[in-house]
Amino acid sequence: MILRDVESYSRAQLDEIKLNKLKWVIEWVYDRVPFYKQRFDKIGLKPHHIKTLKDIEHVPFTTKSDLRDNYPFGMFAVQMDDIVRIHASSGTTGKPTVVGYTHNDIEMWAELMARALASAGVHKGDILQNAYGYGLFTGGLGIHYGAEKLGAAVIPMSGGNTQKQVMLMQDFGTTVLTCTPSYALNIVEVAREMGVGRSSLKLKAGVFGAEP
Repeated sequence: MILRDVESYSRAQLDEIKLNKLKWVIEWVYDRVPFYKQRFDKIGLKPHHIKTLKDIEHVPFTTKSDLRDNYPFGMFAVQMDDIVRIHASSGTTGKPTVVGYTHNDIEMWAELMARALASAGVHKGDILQNAYGYGLFTGGLGIHYGAEKLGAAVIPMSGGNTQKQVMLMQDFGTTVLTCTPSYALNIVEVAREMGVGRSSLKLKAGVFGAEP
């Protein structure tokens, strides 16, 4: 079931879950990622020091430069044998930041995106046109798996080829569009140039992200 019981947990129950997960994460990375062990030891932080949620204040930030300095796999907290997917940023300002996913990570990612899409009104029977980029960028595949988990039909269009985007919306009866906000505006402009009005489309929702 996508919408778990956790959706109706009390604040106390949620805080208990968060604290347990915080303790687990701190212990996990301390034991398995040399970068974090060195960083925590430098400030005298040990996993057993995390006793309340407020103790997160003692955990140092991880910066973009930290990720770059440990390129490509220095921040991975599992062995490469457990990695089934590798994604990365564009690297336009230097070395890309790299993320490795286990099978469990992929399942968790799909459920997270399914819950996000469900909150926007997406459900089984919808036709979702995914105009987020596929490839090293994580957006396209996350939306794709989340929509399929809900039972929606996915059009894996990716970005670009905007006239075709508009054509498929008309021909396939797209009910949900997912893409960046700026690209959504571009699609609107191209649709107007093509003489395609809102009334000729079946769109009921848009899920726009990945930009501030």
